[in-house]
Amino acid sequence: MITTDSRLRETRAVAGTALRKVVMRTRGRGHGEIFRLISPGDLGEHLKPFVFLDSFGGVMSEFAERGGMHPHSGIGTVTVFTRGDVHFDDPDAGSGYLDYGGVEWMRAGGGVWHGKELSSGRSQRIHGFQLWLSLPPELELAEVDSQYVEAKDMHRAGPAHVIVGRYDGVQSPVRAPAGVNYLLVTLAPDESWTYRPPLGHTVGWLAMSAGSLVGPSAAANGELLIFDSTDGAIELAGGVEGATFVLGSAIPHPHDLHLGYYSVHTTTEALRTGERNIETLRLALEREGDRTRASGSTPVFRG
Repeated sequence: MITTDSRLRETRAVAGTALRKVVMRTRGRGHGEIFRLISPGDLGEHLKPFVFLDSFGGVMSEFAERGGMHPHSGIGTVTVFTRGDVHFDDPDAGSGYLDYGGVEWMRAGGGVWHGKELSSGRSQRIHGFQLWLSLPPELELAEVDSQYVEAKDMHRAGPAHVIVGRYDGVQSPVRAPAGVNYLLVTLAPDESWTYRPPLGHTVGWLAMSAGSLVGPSAAANGELLIFDSTDGAIELAGGVEGATFVLGSAIPHPHDLHLGYYSVHTTTEALRTGERNIETLRLALEREGDRTRASGSTPVFRG
C-alpha cells in the first residue's frame, strides 16, 4: 500500500525544486461563520495584490436581507462558493447559478456600487470566499467590468478549478489582470497534489473551507496559511476527511496601498479620483430609485 507520506516523497524527488514552507497561520477574526482573514491594513500589505479575504457562510436569504449597496474603486473582487449555490440575474449577463467552481468577477476600476446582485439559489445554506485584488495603475480607474461564470464554463487542472489566471496549461475565462493565480481545490482523503507556481509568483497562501491538510502544509478547517517568499512548489495532501480550500499565488504588487473605506489605489490622487467617482455614482443611484428585479437581485450599478 502506498501511503500519503511515500507519495509526497516521490513527488519531491520528481519535482527537483525547493519546497515552500508555511511562515504564518491564522484564523482571522470574526464570529459565527464570517471571518476576515486578510485586510488591506494588515496582511494585505504583505500579500498584495491579495489585499482582502473574507470566509463567509450561513443562510443566503439572510445575507441578501441584511446586505446593502456599497461602493468600490481600484480593486477587483472575486467571489467563489465552496458549498451551496446562489442565483444571479443581470440585464447584461443573463441569469443562472453559481455553485462550486463558478465565480463572480467584478473589476470596480473607477467606481461602482454593488452588494445585492446575488440572491438565494437552490440551496438554503452556502459557504464561500470573497477576495479583493489590488489593480495595477492602468486598470485602477478603468471602466467597470463584471462577469458571472457558471461552473460548467470554468476550466480545471487536476483537482483545481482555475478561478483566476493560468495554471498547468489551463486558462481561466475570468478577465482578471495578469500575474495572479487563484485556484479552488478539493482533495480526496489521502490524495496528494503539488502546486508549482509560475516563475515570479513569490506571494503564496491558502485558506481552508472544509476538511484538513496533512504533511508539510498541515492545516485545519478555517485556517489561512501563508508561505515563504519564494516561487518553489507547495506540497499538499488531504487529511482523513479530504480538504477543500482556495489557493492564491502572484507576482508581488509593487505599489504602495492607498486606502479608502471601500477602495484601494496606488496613489493618493487615484484614490481621490475613485472616491469622487463613487460620490457621483451615489447621486445617480439615488435618482434611479428601486432597481430590484423580480428574482430579488439588484444589478451592479456603474452609471
